[in-house]
Formats: sequence, C-alpha cells, structure tokens
Amino acid sequence: MLGFGAIGQAVLEGLRLRQDLAISHIVVRADRMEQVQAQVNALSPTPMVVCSHVPEDASLLLECAGHSALKEHVLPALRRGLDCAILSIGALSELGLYEDLEQAALVGHAQLHLLSGAIGGIDALAAAKLAGLKAVRYTARKPPLGWLGTAAEDTLDLKRLTHAQVILQDTARQAARLYPKNANVAATISLAGLGLDQTQVCLMADPGVTQNIHEIFAEGDFGEMHVTMMGKPLASNPKTSALTVLSALRFLNNQVASVTL
Repeated sequence: MLGFGAIGQAVLEGLRLRQDLAISHIVVRADRMEQVQAQVNALSPTPMVVCSHVPEDASLLLECAGHSALKEHVLPALRRGLDCAILSIGALSELGLYEDLEQAALVGHAQLHLLSGAIGGIDALAAAKLAGLKAVRYTARKPPLGWLGTAAEDTLDLKRLTHAQVILQDTARQAARLYPKNANVAATISLAGLGLDQTQVCLMADPGVTQNIHEIFAEGDFGEMHVTMMGKPLASNPKTSALTVLSALRFLNNQVASVTL
C-alpha cells in the first residue's frame, strides 16, 4: 500500500480481521518510516514492513498517498509489470499524465485500475459510454465552509454567505486544476464518460446544505441517468469521504472473492 494517511489507516483497519487479505508493505517517505512502523506495529497483529520504495516482489499496489505518488511510484511500478489501483484520480487532469500511465501499463503488460472513490454510478456511466454519450454534467454542492482554503475565498465571503452561489462552471479539467482538493470526483466521472474536456462541472457553495452533495446527469443512446449522493465523511478526516475507503476495500475484496460485483 502506498501512503499511510487517514485513508491508508482506514484501509488497514478494514482489513484487520481478514484472513484472506493482507498488506505486506506500506510505502511512505523515508523521514516517516520509523514513525509509521511504530503505528503499524500497534494497529495490526500481522507483520508489515514500512519502506520508502515499492518492493520488487509486490503482487499489487494500492495508492492512497496523493497526486505526487503517481509519478514517483506508480509509473515505475507499471513499467515493471505491477498492477496498480489508484484513488488519486484527480491527478490525471494534468496534461499528459493519463497517457504516461497508460503507456507505462502497456510497456509492463500491467493493468491500472481507477477506483471509483467517493462517487457512485461509475459502472453505469462507463457502460453507457460504449453506446455513445451525448452529455455528462457533474454538480458538487458543499456548505460554504467546506470551500475554505480554496480559490472560492478570492471571490466569495464564505463565512457570511446567505444563498447558494456558483463557484465555478467549466470543464472537468479546469475544475480539477483550480480546485485540486475537490478534483477526484470530477476527474473520475469524466474519465468514465466523455473525458476531462467534454464533461461539464458546476461547483457550488450552498448554505442550505449540511453535507457534500454530488449530482451526476448523463444522457446518450442508453437513455438518461440521474445520480445524487450525500456521502458521510471519514471519522478520522472530515475532508475525506468514507466511501473512498470502502471503494478501496471493495476492490481488494474482489481480488480474492469467488463472486465479484
């Protein structure tokens, strides 16, 4: 597993009682190795090695580390034939990175799995794409204070907002570039559907909501799709969706399950 922040720790906790699944190594920065090894030893009865590079004999890499880890660790892992699953989908909005990862997977005869993370309906959207999509729109509504620390503060007084305001209405690539902390959902939807430059995104600060609300609209030859999600945050990190961790656990479970969904 790559990374040991709130998501990585929650994944480890989710696997703690499993007998058929185990994490062999946790990859972190060299200056965090000693601290993380102590944490891991206290959290899990299963021996795990904390290291700063992906081991040569790894059988699968799960990325929970953030955008910079894709270039540093995932690219070389794919080139040498290691299948990888990533949660930091928003990083793929960087021009050329998706193509670099795809090429690395081709060279290594490996697979790169883009996990659905905090959003649902991705399987249906990807299936609908096969018949042809005409439009895909994504709207994100958050309480105003949920946009603190972002570019929204430059144009809105988030602490005194009394009615819903559009923060950004643009393509998924622009949304991911300008709001990188909110990029994963927009990028995931776009990569499953029409792509980063054809997917329309609307980001809103809404004092009338108390949760983060994700809405997807898609239409095409398959018909229409409307998905609304109100996800709860991870208890250990309010900025992270609990469903993000669950999507990683589902993926890992499918590696050993007799029947997969």
